[in-house]
Amino acid sequence: MSSLEVTARGAAADAIEAHVPQLVADRVASRIFAQDATLWGKAAESEAGKRLSWVGLARSSRPLLGEIAALREELRGDGVSRIVLCGMGGSSLAPEVICATAGVDLVVLDSSAPDVVRRAVETDLKKTAVVVSSKSGSTVETDSQRRAFEKAFADAGIDATKRIVVVTDPGSPLDQEARGAGYRVVNADPDVGGRYSALTAFGLVPSGLAGADIGALLDDAESVADLLAEDDEGNPALRLGAAMGGTKPLRDKLVLVDAGTENVGFGAWAEQLIAESTGKDGTGILPVVADGEAPKHTYADANLVRLVAVGDADLEESPSDDPRLNPDGTPRHPDSIAAEQPGPADGADDGEDDLGDSGSVIEVAGSLGAQFLLWEVATAVAGRLLGINPFDQPDVESAKAAARGLLEGSGGAAGEPAFTDGSVEVRALGGDWLGDAATLPAAVSAVLSQLDEDHGYVAVMAYLDRESDADLEQVARALFDRTGRPVTFGWGPRFLHSTGQYHKGGSPNGVFIQVTAEPSEDLEVPGRDFTFGEFIAAQAGGDAQVLAEHGRPVLRLHLTTHDRGLSQVRSALSTAGA
Repeated sequence: MSSLEVTARGAAADAIEAHVPQLVADRVASRIFAQDATLWGKAAESEAGKRLSWVGLARSSRPLLGEIAALREELRGDGVSRIVLCGMGGSSLAPEVICATAGVDLVVLDSSAPDVVRRAVETDLKKTAVVVSSKSGSTVETDSQRRAFEKAFADAGIDATKRIVVVTDPGSPLDQEARGAGYRVVNADPDVGGRYSALTAFGLVPSGLAGADIGALLDDAESVADLLAEDDEGNPALRLGAAMGGTKPLRDKLVLVDAGTENVGFGAWAEQLIAESTGKDGTGILPVVADGEAPKHTYADANLVRLVAVGDADLEESPSDDPRLNPDGTPRHPDSIAAEQPGPADGADDGEDDLGDSGSVIEVAGSLGAQFLLWEVATAVAGRLLGINPFDQPDVESAKAAARGLLEGSGGAAGEPAFTDGSVEVRALGGDWLGDAATLPAAVSAVLSQLDEDHGYVAVMAYLDRESDADLEQVARALFDRTGRPVTFGWGPRFLHSTGQYHKGGSPNGVFIQVTAEPSEDLEVPGRDFTFGEFIAAQAGGDAQVLAEHGRPVLRLHLTTHDRGLSQVRSALSTAGA
């Protein structure tokens, strides 16, 4: 049995049949592995020419293994048992998945929230080592986090150069600064973009220091590299890429459901890879990480992806085998199915997996290292079919610029609210859609009324503490069920390096609900003229500003009193549209 399995049904299977033969004829797989920058058109050629080294990382990253092992032993000898990673986007999401899958502890600090940063720097500092990951060092979040740890180590009488490890590109400003200050520096491959960097030093250093078996991860990827480079119709990456980007009309939502895979949290990594790579030029694929089982709704504009364990993929390629589908793969009316098939009594278990009724289902199985490489190749293939450059992220940069402008101007001031309901200030951007709404539930209903019932989606963006406020994520499922449309949930600012690109550059059919809060206590950024509280406010404000400039409806909900306001927001979002 292959260590990678990709099976499909319905529209996804049709897309594979339609596109894979041409992808094979065009030698797309072998040309990707030969780092052919011409595959995505002339406009993308310059960027692609310096972003394709990821295809060989399973072999080229091998020299890092000994270096990381030696550094881990040195840190352990110094009493270190806690690893904190300061990084954003692919620099943090890949190590988070690697360590969760391996069952080892890694503290990921990818937030600007003062309470989150404070907790990270004040917990077990004497046992802590910090990995600072940034390609250039210009990422303000990571630079600010590094400054906070430097001060904390200094205040505790700990030599920061013995506890901070820097991962960056060779010759970057951070590389030069860190080496000059005496820090340990591990250079990453400069010809790999952040979201394709799982098997570079960005993914391997923090994971290896935390205790994950990164050698096995590279082994898994290397074992499938030749398979994924083969110009053959059975190539799993060509099949997955065709299913993702080749349906006609395009199914621009990809609902990801963990149906028993051993790769813990993989959906979050795939989400940032796909959304940031494809969401531009008014098109792209929006990944939706479903909470719990697959949704029962029919999404004519979505592929349903089940992430399963190797050996569990059991779909047939013919859509006619599923009684819920017509011969062309479209969902049948439930009444016609019920008339033809006796079903179990209400509440009984019919023994089948809940595949939803999307009419287009993909199952993907594989070990973690193999899946990293699979989805990277498939995303590049999907980019070719979509006619976009899968290696740039123009709207991530626009949101960063807007945040800097607010920070330099007003510290992220949001302007006067339209009204205040209890402990929640309500603001509406991106059009005159609020109407006469004067309560929080009415404002939520008003923004949801802007939702395209056939192709829209809802994005909840919480600039809060994803540990202590974790249960807020449950509102995504409630909105999922109540609106009948896909819902994404992102913790700010980390989603800005993920779905944030798609929100602004992808299909213009999203509605946006942003939640912010006053910190319990602000925190200075050492050596800067702004605080973490001011910074995260500017990030939220810049994000909302750019969305509004793109004509997206944005409901901003600011908690003036955290617990009471959060309870109000949770209630309003969970019951809206009921």
